[in-house]
Amino acid sequence: MHRATIFDLDDTLIDSGHAWSRVCAVFAARHGHRWKPEDDVALHGNGGWATFVAGLCGGAASPAEVVETCTTAMTGEVAAGRVRALPGAVDLVLEAERHGPVGLATASPRRYVLAVLDTLGLAGRVRAAVCGEEVVRGKPAPDAYLLAAARIGIPPSACLAVEDSPNGIRSATAAGMPVLAIPRGGTPLPSAIAHLPAAQAPDATAALPLLTRLLTPRPQPGPLVHERTP
Repeated sequence: MHRATIFDLDDTLIDSGHAWSRVCAVFAARHGHRWKPEDDVALHGNGGWATFVAGLCGGAASPAEVVETCTTAMTGEVAAGRVRALPGAVDLVLEAERHGPVGLATASPRRYVLAVLDTLGLAGRVRAAVCGEEVVRGKPAPDAYLLAAARIGIPPSACLAVEDSPNGIRSATAAGMPVLAIPRGGTPLPSAIAHLPAAQAPDATAALPLLTRLLTPRPQPGPLVHERTP
């Protein structure tokens, strides 16, 4: 029985991947790097995203500078209404909360995460939010999911993770959590990890009945009753 749900944030609950790529591309361009399609791929679900972007800048910027500048830009995107919930995502969180506590495990910085939760009206619904600056090892390492489960006070095996990225799925699986996968844009998961999720849906709306099924306690078999013959 799963007693808690821990969500990823970007591209799982909110449509933000393109905005993150855009602000990171602008930052990298200031330091001489022309953003490429493969940079988008490498950024997706990357727990070490700031180190990755700093590396593209050839030593001209530190990961801390990347975090500060890009977080400010993304918080501005949220304030301007350009980062929105994916269709059905808020309902997914509300349904999860109906079954138990809700947590968040994300590589994004806390300042941005709090802005998003406030905008979506979910700030009071998330019991524990683990953000990028709180773990040494980002996804695909299990640290963020393990810390979220510890803060909620429920064993990882009793938590359901909801994820969109291959790295996030690896992270939650390594933490011992079953995963409901909602791949970004409904794209197929790589064959190397396609077998890992307990369930998969093309979008948050389609994921709702799967989440309900995974969180609903299954009837336990009763004791065997031996009939007596007179």
